[in-house]
Amino acid sequence: MKKSASQILKDNTMLIVLVVVYLAFTLATRGSMFSPFNFNELVTQNAYVFILASGMLMCMLTGGNIDLSCGSLVCFLGAIGAYFMAIRGVAPGISIILMLIIGVIYGCILGYLVAYVNIPPWIATLAGYLAFRGLGTDILSSNSNTGSISVKSVEGFLKIFAGRLFPTKLNVLNIPCITVGIIAAVLVVLLNVTSRATKLKKGYEADSAGMMLGKSVLEAAVILLVAYKLALAGGIPTVLVWVAIVVLFYSFITEKTTIGRHFYVVGGNREAARLSGVNTKRIMFIAYLNMAIVTVITTWVVLARVQAANSTAGTNYEMDAISACVVGGVSAYGGAGRIVGMVIGATLIGVINLGMNLLSWDANWQKVIKGVVLLGAVAFDILSKRNAK
Repeated sequence: MKKSASQILKDNTMLIVLVVVYLAFTLATRGSMFSPFNFNELVTQNAYVFILASGMLMCMLTGGNIDLSCGSLVCFLGAIGAYFMAIRGVAPGISIILMLIIGVIYGCILGYLVAYVNIPPWIATLAGYLAFRGLGTDILSSNSNTGSISVKSVEGFLKIFAGRLFPTKLNVLNIPCITVGIIAAVLVVLLNVTSRATKLKKGYEADSAGMMLGKSVLEAAVILLVAYKLALAGGIPTVLVWVAIVVLFYSFITEKTTIGRHFYVVGGNREAARLSGVNTKRIMFIAYLNMAIVTVITTWVVLARVQAANSTAGTNYEMDAISACVVGGVSAYGGAGRIVGMVIGATLIGVINLGMNLLSWDANWQKVIKGVVLLGAVAFDILSKRNAK
């Protein structure tokens, strides 16, 4: 069964919006958005959105649930990591493991409170939102006169999370980066072809051959363009590798595994899922444990990018993650949403952040714009479902 033109347009609305917004900012900045440097900035400055939103998507799938504590947890874990690495001289590897252990402990406690004690997620995570910001600020103020702990001297940590693979000088074409881009583009085309063939074989709805070909060409072109720009900006940022690992992992979990399908079932109708034999409490527990682990990874990349822990780290990160999910088509009521959509939403949030910064827009107006975008995405989701009925 082939998709209709209206269905194709509906499925790709946010992608079209992303392209329009990017082109608008490119014109407004006189091409600055299109420079290799700003392509690199789009990746490095907004990596936290992609990583956090991957975890937030899993929470939202369970019924529109969210985690308000992740931004403050980034502040707290960053303070812990910087304290041990920069002040105590603990090896980066041990400090990384310590942050992971703390994150897992918090995730288990939070998951237990939400899943088994039945505390509403927004209440449980609001407690973390308040507590972790206070704890992180206290650690920083107690160990630094400036309220900030630098990790510039911890070279091993910085190379892992804020370095480059096979680095070269700026404006010198990085061949390994181009090679990876070509391989990725070929893989995307092959995946699209095999995916369409599988859908047709099973009798599922699928794009026409022409649509699939056009989509593949566009996706490959975008990948090659990004690879070319990053090649001129010094090579592949290691943070992009972390983002790719997280995104691909959750794409596999949500689309290819039984537990991934259980997340959708629980979000669609929790009671029906329970009666069907799905352990709904375990799914809720995993969702919040998973969110804590994703937040730990976010802390690593943010701490390495800023090269310091400070009390403002993680501010509004939870809002950006939620916005990326909702803008990317993840239902505010749960049970619907895909990683691909989240990536589009996160990219749109990143483009808006970068574009407004380049234009030196007032911070207050930046919040207004992002609020309007979020409200528009939710309204679009609700109206689309209403029309479908």
